[in-house]
Amino acid sequence: MKGDPKLISALNSLLADELTSINQYIVHAEMCEDWGYEKLHEHFEKRAIDEMKHAEILIGRILFLEGVPIVDNLKKISIGEEVPEQLENDRLAEAEAISAYNAAIKLAGEANDFATRKILQEILKDEDEHMDGIEELQDQIVHMGLPMFLTTKM
Repeated sequence: MKGDPKLISALNSLLADELTSINQYIVHAEMCEDWGYEKLHEHFEKRAIDEMKHAEILIGRILFLEGVPIVDNLKKISIGEEVPEQLENDRLAEAEAISAYNAAIKLAGEANDFATRKILQEILKDEDEHMDGIEELQDQIVHMGLPMFLTTKM
């Protein structure tokens, strides 16, 4: 099924976001593991896996729409040197993703591609959950203080 070229372009842009997030989350996960924060390692690793699943879905949809998935276009990866900076960089990336998914959902509706819109809405729900999880961790740092927070993540 030949898809709308603007929508395919938007899907490729979302794919670039997801591929970038995978890299960022994996690096953060490995840094936390190196520091001994196993629970944070698991948090970041799970997010990377979620983003991999999103990338897989987007690639499948682009192919279905007879487009070409562009997998060599990464955006700027923002690696935090400490946990609070990692969380803030990830929060900013998720905020951008949420905005981009909302725009793509609108575009899919305008193109009368309601199947793609539904797929994007499902991914958007995951991104909202990611944002909620990051903000929850940031709130814990505020309430507990960084040293106490980090001791709970070993």
